[in-house]
Amino acid sequence: MTAHDELRLLPWAGPDGKPCYWSTDDQGGYVSRLADHIEALQLGMASQSLEHSDQVLDDETKDPEELHLLAAQLTRALRDVLRVATSRGRGPVSPGCP
Repeated sequence: MTAHDELRLLPWAGPDGKPCYWSTDDQGGYVSRLADHIEALQLGMASQSLEHSDQVLDDETKDPEELHLLAAQLTRALRDVLRVATSRGRGPVSPGCP
């Protein structure tokens, strides 16, 4: 994930909504494993949200409440995926960049 001399962005926020970071040389430690597990769950939920969005958008009887819920789920999933990408040193990418 990160070099041993770098801070790792954890996949959860602190009490005030601020980012949480972890500094350790032990990549296999409890907090690192917990963060890896939560990141995997977040990526899985993002994938499920994307599949659900295809179903909702294919439905011709779009309920405004369901569309609002879908937008909220996709926003949360996108935020989580960007946090995972940042934590793994791959993001965020600037608009217009390949």
